[in-house]
Amino acid sequence: MLTRSEEDHIKAVHALLQDGATAGTKDLAERLDIKASSVTVMLKKLAEKGLLKHEPYYGVKLTAKGKAAALKLVRKHRLWETFLVERLGFKWNEVHEVAEQLEHVSSEKLTDSLAKYLGDPAFDPHGDPIPDRNGRMTERDTRPLTECSAGLHVRIAAVKDGSDELLHLLDGKGVSIGMTFEVKARHAFDESVELQSGKALHLTLSAQVAAHLLVELLPKGKSRKP
Repeated sequence: MLTRSEEDHIKAVHALLQDGATAGTKDLAERLDIKASSVTVMLKKLAEKGLLKHEPYYGVKLTAKGKAAALKLVRKHRLWETFLVERLGFKWNEVHEVAEQLEHVSSEKLTDSLAKYLGDPAFDPHGDPIPDRNGRMTERDTRPLTECSAGLHVRIAAVKDGSDELLHLLDGKGVSIGMTFEVKARHAFDESVELQSGKALHLTLSAQVAAHLLVELLPKGKSRKP
């Protein structure tokens, strides 16, 4: 059994490494919003438990045991987010903090039952892959919207930045996971992107917003509302 703080540190290491960043003491302190000295103490404790390897000045890496523990937390978090949106009517920008609390419930029977109840979903409401009980995740060929040229047809697959502010902004523009668009134009002046969905929805996204949208390419003519 791990404490909530231990679990938070393991998941933070995993998240940083997944994003391609280093997982040093300073990085973790900023992500967890705690003192670097507290992180140092915890990393030593987790290393003693065989969950990670800490190399001074080079950051930390999860061991196989540590990665398995992190993926269990990710699985629970994303399943709870899915449950809150699909069954309880929460908006996708309202679920992160609640799921942060629920992910620490340790019952594997509850987690497996929740997954079965939801139909073993492969992705959460933000488009993030949900690990199965063995830690495997479904892979997709996605790219940032900013890498798509005019004329391409795309489906919104995931939101790279799940901050409440971005999700609220996307709600206001009528953009959600699963929607399909034709990229009508990319403007050189500010790198903004124009999108068209069917005949009714035409919108322009800033480069900052478009960079956080991961899309899948579709055959031409597939642009429409979900």
